[in-house]
Amino acid sequence: MKIKIAWVSIICFFLSINFSYAQGRRVLQIKGSDTMVNLVQAWAEEFMKKNPSASIAVTGGGSGVGIASLINKTCDIAESSRKMKLKEIELAKSKGVEPKEFIVGYDGLAVVVHPSNPVDKLTFSQLSDIFTGKIKNWKELGGRGAKIVLLSREVNSGTHIFFKEQVLRRGDEKSKAEFAPAALLIPSSQAIADEIAQNPQAIGYYGIGYVSEKQKAVAVARDDESPYVKPTLETVMDKSYAIWRPLFFYTDGQPTGLIKEFIDFVLSDDGQKIVKELDFVPLRIIE
Repeated sequence: MKIKIAWVSIICFFLSINFSYAQGRRVLQIKGSDTMVNLVQAWAEEFMKKNPSASIAVTGGGSGVGIASLINKTCDIAESSRKMKLKEIELAKSKGVEPKEFIVGYDGLAVVVHPSNPVDKLTFSQLSDIFTGKIKNWKELGGRGAKIVLLSREVNSGTHIFFKEQVLRRGDEKSKAEFAPAALLIPSSQAIADEIAQNPQAIGYYGIGYVSEKQKAVAVARDDESPYVKPTLETVMDKSYAIWRPLFFYTDGQPTGLIKEFIDFVLSDDGQKIVKELDFVPLRIIE
C-alpha cells in the first residue's frame, strides 16, 4: 500500500509540472544561502506580482547546497553569500556548467550577544580568540564570570566560511585557524538569533537583517588602533564596518529568458529597494 501511495504522489507531482507548462507558466528554481533566502523570496513575490505567468521556487540549505545544485543542474540560480571556490568552478566546467557571477547586494555580518551582556565591543583579535576557543570566559573580556557559549552556522554555510576566513584567520590564506570543537553548529541565522535571545552566555554571528531588539550587536574594531564601529546600513555601505561581504547569484552561462528577466529585476531600482527594506545593503544609493 505504501508503495502504491508513493507512486501516486510521484505521478501527481509530474502531472502538476506538466499542467503548469500547459497553462503557459514559466518555472524558476533558486537554491542556496540561508542568509539570502528571505531576501530572494521577497524579490520572487514582487516579480511574480508583475509577471503572473512566472512561478519561482526559493529554498535555502546553505550556499554550498545552492552551488552544488547549480553544478548538478538541479536549479536555475544559486544564491550564495560567498564566492564560488576555484575547485567548484573547475568541477562545474567538467560537468558542462559555465558559472556566471552576479553581485546582487551586500551584507554586514553582525556579532551578537544577549542584551544583558555588558560586553559591547570587540576587536578582530578578540573575536578570533573567542571563536577558536582561546578565550573561554566572559570575565576575560570585562563581562561576568560565565562560560562563553559559541554559536556558529554549519560548515556548508557561506556565512560560516566567510567568518572563518575573514575573522578567525584574519584574511591570511596560510592560517589554519578553525572554530573551537565546543562551537554549536546551528542550521540557520534565525535559529542563532533565537538562541541568543534566550541565552545570556551566548555569542554568534549572522547578517544584520536578522538583528532585533532581542539581541545586541557589538561594535567591532579591526585592531587595537582602529575605531569600534557598529554594523548598520550606513557603515556597511561606506565600508567603515569591517565585516561585510557581497551577496551573489550564479547561473549556468549568460542568463536568458525568465532567468534574465528575474536578474534584471533584482538589479533594478525596484529590486534594490527591496534589498534596503530587508536591512541588507543595496548596490547603490536608492531613494
